[in-house]
Amino acid sequence: MTRILSLLVVVWLVIGAIAAYQRDYFSDIETNCAEAGSIALTVVAGPLNYVGVNPEVDCSEIDVPQPSE
Repeated sequence: MTRILSLLVVVWLVIGAIAAYQRDYFSDIETNCAEAGSIALTVVAGPLNYVGVNPEVDCSEIDVPQPSE
């Protein structure tokens, strides 16, 4: 039973990676927070990408602590 579940998870993630590749997410050498998050969400969403799910991440609202001087 665990082999079947493991195989399903791997197939799910491979389909998600194919969807990310088709959206040209892997073409940029430099990535930022939003691109990395969108890639991860697309891979995790797997086959749902082909039924209309378009996960995207917006990192513009993140407050990052500034170093003290």
